[in-house]
Amino acid sequence: MSFGVYVHVPFCAARCDYCAFATWTDRAHLMADYAAACVTELRAATLPPATSVFFGGGTPSLLPAELLLSVLDVVSRAEGAEVTVECNPDTVSAALFAAYRAAGVNRVSFGVQSMVPHVLRGLGRSHSIDHVRTAVALAADAGFDSYNVDLIYGGAGESMADWEATLAAVLALDPAPLHVSAYALTVEPGTPLAADPARHPDDDDQADKYLRADAMLAAAGLRNYEISNWARPGYECRHNLLYWSQGDYRGIGCAAHSHEAGRRWWNVRTPERYIAAIADGRSPVAADETLDAPTRALERLQLALRTSAGVPRTALATADDLTSADLLFAVDPDTVALTPRGRLLANEVAARLRT
Repeated sequence: MSFGVYVHVPFCAARCDYCAFATWTDRAHLMADYAAACVTELRAATLPPATSVFFGGGTPSLLPAELLLSVLDVVSRAEGAEVTVECNPDTVSAALFAAYRAAGVNRVSFGVQSMVPHVLRGLGRSHSIDHVRTAVALAADAGFDSYNVDLIYGGAGESMADWEATLAAVLALDPAPLHVSAYALTVEPGTPLAADPARHPDDDDQADKYLRADAMLAAAGLRNYEISNWARPGYECRHNLLYWSQGDYRGIGCAAHSHEAGRRWWNVRTPERYIAAIADGRSPVAADETLDAPTRALERLQLALRTSAGVPRTALATADDLTSADLLFAVDPDTVALTPRGRLLANEVAARLRT
């Protein structure tokens, strides 16, 4: 049975203009206490062996290796578990990757976003293209045979030629990535991006860039298996597949979310409140919700529709019409999935699902 553990690392060197995640740039003095609190939360939990572990953030690679690995050390893991750490390309080193590998980390995910300098600057990113190439080479030298590249499209000033250049440069990395995630830039309330309408993305431009990404990644042998994710067969992210299959997972750390059998809960948002709750022996949980059976069944279909596995044809009364409109294709006689054009209209298709 699949079970995931997500550990949230809320520290960053700088906040990107589009970011609304629970991350802070002035809390480095809390790192040791925060890691210790995560260890305590894990030890207090009774969890099955994890088939996947994911350190996300924030910038997990900012956390000193000994602190991050002290948390990983108390996670009970199934044999062959996938263990991923998100990394910024300018916060890694040979020593860091060697420590990760020795402790059982077998996958890294690089926040690249773009391979065009002026686009990176417009997104507020701190790394350079050379940082990306160096980070990939260091990971390969350390023995990582699988890594992911995160990309964002639709930033201000990014032309189609810029986006194609980013995709080409990523595919030309040595070794080339076996997994790529590409996300449309979104405007989150309260961010510097939200306060600057001149930099807001254009929907039609993003749609064109999505289709171009799908074509270029497919030509390179990376198959789309979820709306925003492409991988060579066998290198899909097992942890994310757990989310999309409505599996169970435990979130550790501030703002981390958990799910078990239809019940969801999430921890307090700030690292100070999280550390204090753990130190006082109190639950760090801020709130929870439980889905009733019909809601859970509908959500299961909505999540499945995002993936290449698709949904039963009977879940869409309009399946034939949507197929004729090039929004769906038949996976088999009983199952339909979104076409590339359909992925652009996934929310509209999902609104027609029925249990």
